[in-house]
Amino acid sequence: MKNRYVVLLTCVVALLGIAVGCAVCFLWVRPYLPGGSVYMANAVSEENDFAKLQEIQAYLDYYFVGEMDEQQLMDGAAAGLIAGTGDQWSYYISAKDMDAFHEAQNNEYVGVGITIQGREDELGFNVVSVTKNSPAMEAGVLPGDILSAVEGEDAYALGMEETKNRVRGPENTDVTVTFIRDGKTYDATMTRRTVEVEVVTWQMLRDNAALVTIGDFNANVAKNTISAIEEALEAGATSLIFDVRNNGGGYKHEMVDLLDYLLPEGPLFRATTYDGRTEIDESDASCLEMPMAVLVNENSISAAEFFAVALQEYDWATVIGTGTSGKGYYQNTFELSDGSAVAISCGEYRTPNDKSLVGVGIVPDIELHLDDEDYVNQYYGLLDWEEDEQILAALDAVLAN
Repeated sequence: MKNRYVVLLTCVVALLGIAVGCAVCFLWVRPYLPGGSVYMANAVSEENDFAKLQEIQAYLDYYFVGEMDEQQLMDGAAAGLIAGTGDQWSYYISAKDMDAFHEAQNNEYVGVGITIQGREDELGFNVVSVTKNSPAMEAGVLPGDILSAVEGEDAYALGMEETKNRVRGPENTDVTVTFIRDGKTYDATMTRRTVEVEVVTWQMLRDNAALVTIGDFNANVAKNTISAIEEALEAGATSLIFDVRNNGGGYKHEMVDLLDYLLPEGPLFRATTYDGRTEIDESDASCLEMPMAVLVNENSISAAEFFAVALQEYDWATVIGTGTSGKGYYQNTFELSDGSAVAISCGEYRTPNDKSLVGVGIVPDIELHLDDEDYVNQYYGLLDWEEDEQILAALDAVLAN
């Protein structure tokens, strides 16, 4: 355990060392050019683990002929430090990206409530979805419209990311967006406000089988999924298909709360912490008994994987699709003094049966791949369920029970 604390302390010291590197580098290292040769002063102690960073900073300051953005240098060094762990799940978040990070965690953002996708021509960007009760819905924007301009500036020329940035903005401010529908142009002036991302949806398929799609396990997902299930039951659903394909995971407690609603008494989830402790989340006896299936793919990550495997290990649902990502580590996010943050893998999650998914993922009960065209269309929500071979296989599974 002592070594782990040393590692953590080293990471903190490293980031602090990087942050102050600009201020102190010439106190430690001084390049000069006697006789055309370059020598580095011996001011940097060999005991300083971060002397290399200070040396690099000194060389950049002395020789680099281009323009340097000091903040980019610090962000790059911090990101490199985390990347150097070799852990693909640990990462650095710059201060300027923290708002977007929190928005994603909270499943909400300030904007107008549209999702856009690229086109092959130069007309602009396709509107692929409009969030319920959003400014865009109130303005009459429909999926299938083409976003062609923002405040009079051509969207294609701006590019997708800048178009998104222009549509978003401070809350309670107006933005005028130009759309094309059926070859005719119209303007919609909308007031930006907080929009809750609709990550849980449901629809009735055939034979009273309900499809519940869960986009992530971030804020409010358990509550919203349970509401969707209960709406489906009231509408006459007799079986459930959960779609967690392309679900990037999220909060453990959201997943656990949903599993507790679905599964009978027993362990739901296990975690081994960085200091060796084992934590087990348990379900009570209340449960929902009916035929179920879960759809997964290689983009089902973390909480999505453990949701599916818990239902599988309880023999509560048939898992259909392709092998999942195998993300078995969990991260804690530590905010730094400059407003940036690091997310560091601090422990391992394990299944109810105490199995690790690290690097392995889930083996589906029924392995079934979509062809390339269907895969892309499914990813963008453009594949009708009647043409989705994985959904059709899930229907066969739940209806057979």
